[in-house]
Amino acid sequence: MNRNGARRRVLIIVQNLPVPLDRRVWLECQALRAQGYEVSVICPKGPGDPAHEDIDGVHIYKYAPAPEARGLFGFALEFAYSWVRTALLSLRVRRRHGFDVIQACNPPDTYWLLAALWRVAGVRFVFDQHDLNPELYLSRFGRPTGIAGRMQLGGLVLLERNTYRVADRVISTNGSYKRVAERRGGLPPARVTVVRSGPDTTVMRPVYPAPEIRAGAEHLLAYLGIMGPQDGVENILAVMDELVHRRGRTGIRAVLMGFGDCLEDLRRECTARRLDDNVVFTGRVGPAQIAQYLSAADLGLGPDLDTPLNNVSTMNKTMEYMAYGVPPVSFELVETRVSAGDTGVFVPSGDITAFADEIEALLADPDRRVELGIAARRRVVAELDWKPQAEAYVGVFDDLLGNRPDAARRAAWPYATRPEQPADARAPERVDLDDEGELRRFLRDRSRPAVRVP
Repeated sequence: MNRNGARRRVLIIVQNLPVPLDRRVWLECQALRAQGYEVSVICPKGPGDPAHEDIDGVHIYKYAPAPEARGLFGFALEFAYSWVRTALLSLRVRRRHGFDVIQACNPPDTYWLLAALWRVAGVRFVFDQHDLNPELYLSRFGRPTGIAGRMQLGGLVLLERNTYRVADRVISTNGSYKRVAERRGGLPPARVTVVRSGPDTTVMRPVYPAPEIRAGAEHLLAYLGIMGPQDGVENILAVMDELVHRRGRTGIRAVLMGFGDCLEDLRRECTARRLDDNVVFTGRVGPAQIAQYLSAADLGLGPDLDTPLNNVSTMNKTMEYMAYGVPPVSFELVETRVSAGDTGVFVPSGDITAFADEIEALLADPDRRVELGIAARRRVVAELDWKPQAEAYVGVFDDLLGNRPDAARRAAWPYATRPEQPADARAPERVDLDDEGELRRFLRDRSRPAVRVP
């Protein structure tokens, strides 16, 4: 408890990404801190990360990640290892900082047991559901026919069901996930809250990029996200093959930002398709690089195919493209259309020719690109920004613990006071978004980013 007797201590558990690299979780940490909560995080280490650090008042405890999992036994070992390391670190966090609520972010759906053990000490449990693991299995492997496959799928359903049962509250990333929690988890609507992974549009906004970002490319396409088996990044290579080798669009370059299990396979496929001069893999990137590339990009790419998981999942990259005024081109997916609305362009799932057609049409029509880009930026600010999501998110904890929002903190809501940073002459100049004329000129002149129009 804090000095006023309110219960305002939260422990957040993440297994699939380190923090603050996990953008959604880091925004959640900042929102809680801004409203007076003490926040601790347990997560795996990233390269070069320390075992413990405090960042902007958030206590972050990290463990060495398990070796890369292969096969059913490998995944079971990874989950068991991560669970034990997390459980041990939770004892340390309890002793040093305390916590009134555990928030577990999936995948995997294994931390309901740890929450159940801590419940005897009066700790409540919030399940922040980032993925539908049964649908993830079906998307990767299809509906199982053998006994082993049915047992694996059944195990995932059981873990998810137990997580729903133990959870005091469930946070869903979109309406589709909320309906699953209510239907499959049997939860009343009042216990399930939608908190979309909206971008912080005060930070994710266009800048004037360095001219070398385009490196002479006539047009720049961008992908930002994980590169796993279900993410469809190989479809971008197929589209680029169509554009470059069959249609002669050699002036187009695609920059693929991110990492994942398929990154090295994708690099090899890129070379095999003779696309190394037209496709750039950046690997893991930070906010500054993301801002540079998305500010220079003409279009953002959504290569995710229509699968049981993708169709009902919110693609963060779509909203991030929109934050930079970049029109998204995607395969038709229910929740991607919810995010983009009429600011995106959609083609039938898996239709590489149609995808290439829409890219060519948009590149040939700069006026349409500008209008879509402006509409995308307006939509993401008005409807998808993190501010209303943060209010809903912290409201879950206020309601669960019987806390009233701190009126004195509302002026800065939902962002914690940012520490003063020394002036950096190398920082890129921001586009004045209050001047629509400047924004229009910027979007039209992306191909000439070095030219600053007064």
